[in-house]
Amino acid sequence: MHGIVFSQLRKYVETKHGRHAWNTLLKHAKLENRAYLSVSEYPDAEMEALVSAAAMMSGQPATVVLEDFGVFIALPLMHMYGHLIPEEWKTLDVIDRTEETIHNVVRVQNPGAKPPVLRSIRRSEDEVVLIYGSPRKLCAFAIGIARGVAKHFNETIEVAQTKCMHNGAPHCEIVFRKGWKFR
Repeated sequence: MHGIVFSQLRKYVETKHGRHAWNTLLKHAKLENRAYLSVSEYPDAEMEALVSAAAMMSGQPATVVLEDFGVFIALPLMHMYGHLIPEEWKTLDVIDRTEETIHNVVRVQNPGAKPPVLRSIRRSEDEVVLIYGSPRKLCAFAIGIARGVAKHFNETIEVAQTKCMHNGAPHCEIVFRKGWKFR
């Protein structure tokens, strides 16, 4: 996993739990003295260990931690890749076109980076279905990023996950709707 995610996880943990929380998290994850550089790649297993330790320390399920971290990292990602996003785009446009705009650039600029391959189906102006498939199974993180993008645009989105790899599906399907309530 790309180092930017690890460095942002450190900022997230320190923002939520204080300056010394990162070292405590590293200890619980059995990764003491590990330093993460934003420009490097690191084993996915280390992110799994850190998220598991954060879940244990916070008393929250890992999916809740991942989604909250996704909301947190969205703003820095929007700053990093905002130049790729036309100014008329809003939340659903970004979700719908992440693969062709941002992920393609990430792969070119960082050959070792392996963002998930996303597909989307734009059902209407107010609804997009994201097809997420990755061996990392970080669908909760993707949902959090989408919520963070909506926060960036000061929009409201509703989310319904209709398929999930954690429940045996071959991929996740996540429906995002602008300002609607799911029943």
